[in-house]
Amino acid sequence: MEKKKFAVVLSGCGVFDGAEIHEATLTLLAIMRQGAEYQCFAPDIQQHHVVNHISGDEMSESRNVLIESARIARGDIKPLSEFNGNDFDAVIFPGGFGAAKNLSSVAFKGPDAEINPDVEKAVLQMVELKKPVGALCIAPAFIAKILKDVSVTIGTDKGTIEAIEAMGASHVETDHGDVVFDENNLIFTTPCYMLDATILDIDDGANNIVKAMLKRMG
Repeated sequence: MEKKKFAVVLSGCGVFDGAEIHEATLTLLAIMRQGAEYQCFAPDIQQHHVVNHISGDEMSESRNVLIESARIARGDIKPLSEFNGNDFDAVIFPGGFGAAKNLSSVAFKGPDAEINPDVEKAVLQMVELKKPVGALCIAPAFIAKILKDVSVTIGTDKGTIEAIEAMGASHVETDHGDVVFDENNLIFTTPCYMLDATILDIDDGANNIVKAMLKRMG
């Protein structure tokens, strides 16, 4: 039987200015552990900024989202502009502030956020093709902005919940490892590090969302 294929969209490398590395890596592991395969993508754009992950201070340098994401993908990555939904069974977005700073401007503009055009195109294409879309951590917030009439979760963070509801979406409060499934749009979301989580919780969340998506694919 042919393996199901996931597109995994990264947003840099590092929780404060890119993709959350635990969420990204454990998502890749969950996909392969459950008998599927993946291809990583990232937009070929400059990061919003670069953060010192020890001090939290902004640094006076610039980095490219695709090049930074290649660190996680071990160099096997493609520009998101090359994504074609017909070649994949599902797309999934790990979290990290890069999802809210590079893939979108949710971190700065909340409900008035703008979405990277290649991100929006990928999500809308998969929805139109009736193929599953997964989002971890803060990434469901930009799914809410793109689709509006959709149910998602980011856990229990009140400010982000208010922003999501202001976008026109519905929010479901969840705990570690829970997955919310919006059947109309085939959207799967799980909170991960939006909650006070350990790496074990992230492993549960990544495994559970991938398992739910694969079950829906049949």
